[in-house]
Order: sequence, then structure tokens, then C-alpha cells
Amino acid sequence: MSSPKFRGPKPVSDILGELFATRGYGRLRAQTELEEAWNAAVGEPGCRQTRIGEVRRGVLNVTVAHSTLLEELAAYQKPQLLAALRQNAPGTLVHDIRFRVGPIDVPASAAGPKSKPKKKTGPPRPAAGDEG
Repeated sequence: MSSPKFRGPKPVSDILGELFATRGYGRLRAQTELEEAWNAAVGEPGCRQTRIGEVRRGVLNVTVAHSTLLEELAAYQKPQLLAALRQNAPGTLVHDIRFRVGPIDVPASAAGPKSKPKKKTGPPRPAAGDEG
């Protein structure tokens, strides 16, 4: 007599599906797909001045560097951006985009080598006690 917990061997696809679901790999893949679709839709100068956030109830939150870009994207490019996201990121349901102005964090790898702040140059100051 077999125990009720034993169901026999499971297909590897089922096991991997459960693992991906519990570890959140599906969400990670969908986020990467959405970022790539966004960068392609907004173009080169815009993708460096925007950062996508999370999708809540089908609304994608996007942070932009300044208000001029916010107006450009919201008033003129929003329908094209939505269409591109729907086509190129079918794994994420996006029916609206909400823009806000805020800081855009540049990843450390994209920032390039850090430069040291320049020291002020000018005529040397006399040391204390050196009056002349």
C-alpha cells in the first residue's frame, strides 16, 4: 500500500517551475525584459535619464531626471512607449505609466573610474610666522 504523500516521480519541468516560482526567478526575468524593452523604447539619451520602478496594478512607475523630460514623455511619447512595452515585454502587464522627477542612480559599473576632486591651485600662501 502506498502512502498518500508519495505521488511518484515528478517531471523536471515541474520541479524547476516550482523552484523558479519560490526563488523569484520569474520576476527577475520579467524585470530584466521590461528594462530592456524600456531602454529600447525610450532611446539612448532618454534611457540614461530615466529609471523604471515597479509595476503595481498594471501601472509602471518611472523616475526621470528633470521636469522637461517628464513633460516630453508624459505628454508626447506615452502612447508609443506603452505600445512598445506591450510588444517587447509581454511577460509584464502594463496599461499605464506614471512619471515622477527624482534622482537617477547611475550603476557603479556605468559610472566609469572615479576621479579625485581637483585641488585648488593658485599662489602659495605664506606659512604662519613667515611675514616677509
